[in-house]
Amino acid sequence: MADIQRDVMDMDVLFVGAGPSGLAGAYHLARLIKTHNEAIDKGTKQGQKINLENGIGILEKGRNVGDHMLSGAVMDPVAIKELIPDFIEKGFPVESEVTGEAVYFLTQKSKFKFPILPPTLQNHGNLICSLNKVAEWLAEQINSEFSDMINIFPEFPGKEVLYDGDNVLGIRTGDKGLDAHGNPKSNFEPGVDIHAKITIVGEGPRGSLTKQLVPRLKLDEGKNPQVYGTGVKEIWEIPAGRLKKGMVVHTAGWPLASNHYGGSWLYMMSDTMCSIGFVSALDYSNPTFDPHGAFTLFKTHPYISGLLDGGKMLTYGAKTVSEGGYWSMPKLYADGVLLIGESGGFINISRLKGIHLAIKSGMLAAESAFEALQKNDYSANTLKIYEEKFKSSWAHRELWGSRNWRQNFTGSFYTGMIKAGLQIYLTGGGTKHRTPIAVDYKHMKKKTEAGAPIEKVKADEKLTFQKLTDVYYSGTKHEEHQPCHLVIGPKDLADICNTRCKEEYGNPCQHFCPAQVYEMIEPEPGKPSQLRINFSNCVHCKTCDIADPYQVITWVTPEGGGGPVYKNM
Repeated sequence: MADIQRDVMDMDVLFVGAGPSGLAGAYHLARLIKTHNEAIDKGTKQGQKINLENGIGILEKGRNVGDHMLSGAVMDPVAIKELIPDFIEKGFPVESEVTGEAVYFLTQKSKFKFPILPPTLQNHGNLICSLNKVAEWLAEQINSEFSDMINIFPEFPGKEVLYDGDNVLGIRTGDKGLDAHGNPKSNFEPGVDIHAKITIVGEGPRGSLTKQLVPRLKLDEGKNPQVYGTGVKEIWEIPAGRLKKGMVVHTAGWPLASNHYGGSWLYMMSDTMCSIGFVSALDYSNPTFDPHGAFTLFKTHPYISGLLDGGKMLTYGAKTVSEGGYWSMPKLYADGVLLIGESGGFINISRLKGIHLAIKSGMLAAESAFEALQKNDYSANTLKIYEEKFKSSWAHRELWGSRNWRQNFTGSFYTGMIKAGLQIYLTGGGTKHRTPIAVDYKHMKKKTEAGAPIEKVKADEKLTFQKLTDVYYSGTKHEEHQPCHLVIGPKDLADICNTRCKEEYGNPCQHFCPAQVYEMIEPEPGKPSQLRINFSNCVHCKTCDIADPYQVITWVTPEGGGGPVYKNM
């Protein structure tokens, strides 16, 4: 496909990803430029106007802004107040303010309430939101105030980073209209090469472009690898009176083993609408562990099943979460490019929050891009001001204060809690030197070393659900006659799933995927089982790309518009 004639589109600044970081960044940049130019016109400011020749672009792989957005989500409003001070008056989609909170430790049959709320889980003054609604609202603000400066391009997945040497030139978007073998169909549309003075990448956890860009430009030198958890979430309608609107509940303990980091949330969006989810770290050892299975088992706990009894599950989703913290943040800039949101590691796992940091990162990147546009210099030497702005911001102070949080939990959860508590109260986050952490997949043991397989709950389709049932409630759809976007390779390892992995690990992909994308089937009676990839089920969580013990699964963007359609998530 290298000889295809592709259109070239020029942008002044290109944001990749219409999440909170990209949308906030584009909005803030447009406002800075507009305010700057108006001040010069009025004579209240000296200097040259910034004339955008080609405007600001935002690429979004989903059919609509917000379709692929999922979070818990309790949101710290500090950043949205900075971005749009009258956000409430402008109709920001708050489900509820936090009205009460509790943290429980669970055993299989009981629960024990923490007598004191851990400082990192205190949520007074925070807001319960749906992230897809937040993204939709931010896009509405852009369209109402800056439609002459900003263009949002839905159904345009970023497929490849374009370079001139090590200088980032922009992004190539994905082709449309390819058959399952990668051959053009009658409706074939080649992707577009979008060139930009500055490309600002904010594509969420384990972004496919970030995965290419960071090692090529050596942005991870001297850094910890990023580590992840998989979050599985449902929205339930439950009988009134179980928990009051605005109640926030977190749990630790069962059903995870004592050496497995993770826990749950229940956020009451109204008196009857509940966001419930479970996050499991991906540095586990048993290849039969299943994040969806852990969530399913969690719902059978007497306390949880009692809350949900008589209710109805409305929607489902799954997403990975970047947990590494400060020491896992890559270098945030290079020639022609900036990293924002989870692409830059802006998430505080100790607080279970990242939306406010994503918004702030977008704003800081916008301010840096604004200065680069004034100088007409887009080199790393100018764009390094982004890192300087970050280090003088409250976002840096917050992330620095939890810099060793995740490293504390690589052994026992209980000793991790003690270490983390001492660091919070005594040392302001622990040592000032980088504490190493290993990449997730290296923790997985072969099935002969890992102990007994983990038993799974049989779904009753009322409280607990099969993966395929949950996928249906995620609204996921893909055009089936397209190339599989879950690529097994390189070619000399393409059959490893049916040979070594089956023998050594028992094909853990069939367990860790929360959407039953990977399935071992017998092609014929009596024949050896083979891996089948049901890519149309994929909810774009990226777990497979992270947890595969051989690192031969690569998640790439499917044809634009495909994927989940999240509502109230």
